[in-house]
Amino acid sequence: MADPQGKPEADDLLDEKETAAILDVSVGTLQVWRCTKRYPLPYVRVGRNIRYQRSAILAFIAARTVAA
Repeated sequence: MADPQGKPEADDLLDEKETAAILDVSVGTLQVWRCTKRYPLPYVRVGRNIRYQRSAILAFIAARTVAA
């Protein structure tokens, strides 16, 4: 959800499709990572639905950023 100025909030919950688009991977890749615990990308289970916090995705990207 965005704030009144249209900026996304840090703790928005994103679905698998939105998360996959941000990370530039397929939804299937996210599912494999989750099942195998290949990467420490935290998620929230809401019933049968999987959601990712925007802040967790950004932290995941920051942790894997390599300085040149």
